[in-house]
Amino acid sequence: MNIEEVDILIIGAGPSGCVAAGYLQQKDVRLKVIEKSKFPRLVVGESLIPRVMDHFEEAGLIEALQEQNFQKKPGARFIRGEVISIFDFSNKFGDGWDYTWQIPRADFDHAMTQELQRRGVDIAFEQTVTAIEFKGGDSLTTTVDKAGNVAKIRAKFVIDSSGYGRVLPRLLQLDKPSQLNPHSAIFSHVKDINRPKGVEGTQISFDVLDTEVWLWVIPFSNGLTSLGIVAHTDFIEKLKGDSGTEEALKKAILLSDFYVKRFADTNFEFEPIHLKNYSAAVSKMFGEGFALTGNSSEFLDPVFSSGVCFATESGILAAKLAYRQLNGETVDWQVEFADYMQRGIDVFTTYVREWYTGNLQTLFFHRPENQDVKRKICAVLAGYVWNEENPFVKKHDRVIRTMAYMLENNETFSHDML
Repeated sequence: MNIEEVDILIIGAGPSGCVAAGYLQQKDVRLKVIEKSKFPRLVVGESLIPRVMDHFEEAGLIEALQEQNFQKKPGARFIRGEVISIFDFSNKFGDGWDYTWQIPRADFDHAMTQELQRRGVDIAFEQTVTAIEFKGGDSLTTTVDKAGNVAKIRAKFVIDSSGYGRVLPRLLQLDKPSQLNPHSAIFSHVKDINRPKGVEGTQISFDVLDTEVWLWVIPFSNGLTSLGIVAHTDFIEKLKGDSGTEEALKKAILLSDFYVKRFADTNFEFEPIHLKNYSAAVSKMFGEGFALTGNSSEFLDPVFSSGVCFATESGILAAKLAYRQLNGETVDWQVEFADYMQRGIDVFTTYVREWYTGNLQTLFFHRPENQDVKRKICAVLAGYVWNEENPFVKKHDRVIRTMAYMLENNETFSHDML
């Protein structure tokens, strides 16, 4: 059997794999991307945050994506009863992009892979990794296609961007339990026939039905809207009962005073998908000859749309470090990759955890709003979670809890506390 030789093998053609491939293609690296699915394919992760735009730009993908006219996302809206909190990405702490997109992932990922193929990147779809062996710094990967044909690829480095497939964590037994409580989601798309005109009709929203229960509404530029319910897994299971996922999502819509008129009696474009206990983690993010990126390493929770951001942040960083290593540099993967990524993961983990404790919701919905605090939180929601000039990044482990306590007890807040 012939063995294909490449410098870098990328597993997965989602956002993480695509930004890695885009960066490496610009460096004339001999690379190959293998993808289990046939594109376009349905996948969750339809709300981006501004930090990802930096990655698409570095990967040379930004212009091709802008041509697709995806729905612009200038901020995010959080609703709880009569109180609405809107975060505007143009009014945040520090520098960074002031918008991003709301995207049907099938179209978005397909557009990226088409652009990469146009640039000459070798992407093999419908290829499943069945085995991988690391020896002497190189790897030998075995794949099989849908017809049962087996192929082997030797690479000097492997970037695992396989997402929920978690190829290397599964093959190398790197999975470990998430530090977050078990939550689940049910989502589908609908024809948004009652969509209001103007900003109201296009605004992404998170409608808080209870402390641990919320509905997402993500309008797309193609007239469809993504609807999803997120809650503790026990709540989702009770909502389903014996009636299944479709009835569960319909029941969730009826719980929303804000959206019930817009989406009641609507038909789903596909059978709602149930994502159960989706949070995931790994025992290590890299090893000799490989790095894990995106959902292959960590997935937290959809509440702040951090999934694609961590995917592209880790994807392009792994590509940069692997390129340096190929060129003879010594790379400290622990410090430059794992520790760096963990800092951002820790920040967002705090925000997710404090959302479900209710502390962060206290900050979001307290009136009157503190505009300075809001700008600093907005920078986190935009994905700039490595900027430690922002006290809501640097002191994330205590500032939210402290401020929530003070607001609930009518104590005076001092900026010295930051």
